[in-house]
Amino acid sequence: MSTIGLDSLYYASITDDSNGEETYGTPAKLAKAIKCDLSVELAEAILYADDAAAEVVKAFKEGKLSLGVDDIGIDKAQILTGAEVDTNGVLVSAGKDLGAPVAIGFRAMKPNGKYRYFWLYRIQFGVPATNLQTKGDSISFQTPTIEGTIMQRHKADSRGKHPWKTEVTEGDAGVAASTVSGWFSSVYEPTYSASAQSGGNS
Repeated sequence: MSTIGLDSLYYASITDDSNGEETYGTPAKLAKAIKCDLSVELAEAILYADDAAAEVVKAFKEGKLSLGVDDIGIDKAQILTGAEVDTNGVLVSAGKDLGAPVAIGFRAMKPNGKYRYFWLYRIQFGVPATNLQTKGDSISFQTPTIEGTIMQRHKADSRGKHPWKTEVTEGDAGVAASTVSGWFSSVYEPTYSASAQSGGNS
């Protein structure tokens, strides 16, 4: 899956109910996206029988998301990192600050001009990294990077599974135009046919 662009970086707040299940707020623009790196860690178990691997189970454990953006801003820094603004308008980061988890959505352009859309359901961000450099003979832009841990969401879908990511490519077979046109109006909720629901495992 090759892509040549990245834009439309959104976040949605998360409210956990008494059971710890997520309700998502209305998505809002986070920043102008420069770069996105996503890596996934899997938990693996291998059952050996008759001197060979008989069964292998791989399951999502957690992921890492690194976002390069043009500027986060004070308001969004408070939400994502738990930092506070004092009475003088100064952003203060403390050692035990912890931001609220959020959902993150974005899209990546493919070489054919179509877009691939993403939602990551639950991410806990840390303090943004800041890169500074004195101006020399040439100008080099220095932009912040924010890193977060991707988790599967607590709320189960209609099959009883706990998704951590959804993605869809514009124009693919079976993809309605309304699915991608409304992608950033709300955090996408998976839907399945009755037969798929009955066949799913938690």
